[in-house]
Amino acid sequence: MSASLFAEAADPTRIVLAASWVCLMFVYLLGDVLRVYAGHYTPGEIEGASGGWMWVVAATFMLVPVAMILVSLTVPSGPLVWVTIVASVVMVVINVAGLPYEGAFDNMLIVVSLLVSAFTAWVALTGFRAEG
Repeated sequence: MSASLFAEAADPTRIVLAASWVCLMFVYLLGDVLRVYAGHYTPGEIEGASGGWMWVVAATFMLVPVAMILVSLTVPSGPLVWVTIVASVVMVVINVAGLPYEGAFDNMLIVVSLLVSAFTAWVALTGFRAEG
């Protein structure tokens, strides 16, 4: 790896973006764990469907924040702004499409995830523009 890649990864805006994606991932995982303990799921099913493709969709959804951590630290700032905005909007649309959820905790966590996604997009828009 080149020294310039490490220097770019240490940029405070990139670190905040990566941390935002980590936070979003933890909010999603917390919701999943609480759903298990609350009994709001049927083992082997997602939204009443049991097809293997639903598990691929769920895995893909959960991989977005994971991939965006790495993307936030490595992609040049110009494309990163737009990749971040698109990824944030996709996550928001998917979450809003599922509202309302069964538990009050789940609805609260979705609101938190929407705020984290909005913050992430705002950091991408304002953080790199401020740098020049």
